[in-house]
Amino acid sequence: MNEPRLTWRQWAGFMAMVVGMFMAILDIQIVSASISDIQAGLAASPDEAAWVQTSYLIAEIVMIPLSGWLSRLLSTRVLFVASAAGFTVFSFLCAQAGTLGEMVTFRAAQGFIGGAMIPTVFATSFLLFKGPGRRRCRC
Repeated sequence: MNEPRLTWRQWAGFMAMVVGMFMAILDIQIVSASISDIQAGLAASPDEAAWVQTSYLIAEIVMIPLSGWLSRLLSTRVLFVASAAGFTVFSFLCAQAGTLGEMVTFRAAQGFIGGAMIPTVFATSFLLFKGPGRRRCRC
């Protein structure tokens, strides 16, 4: 049985989504590695600077289960594009933050908005690559 092949548009869209997901994951690692520099730049104590990372992660964790509902409400494409655009805007605002409060607020918003990117990429990969003839485990 011949399985349907993906079009170049599907591949290009999926690869763009993968790059967006990679950027969201990379952002966590960049902040984690540079937290001492962020702390110095914002004149914050170590406990205060930890909120820069924590606010992002908590907001992202809140968004992950909501992304399934939002994907059904808006569509996966609209949700991913809005998430990627919002992530980019809040990344810029994080770069412009001058106080710890601004940085924590922008990082929380960045984590919340960007938190939908990762699950939408996994859902899209399932839909694109499962194929009608492939069997799934019914464990």
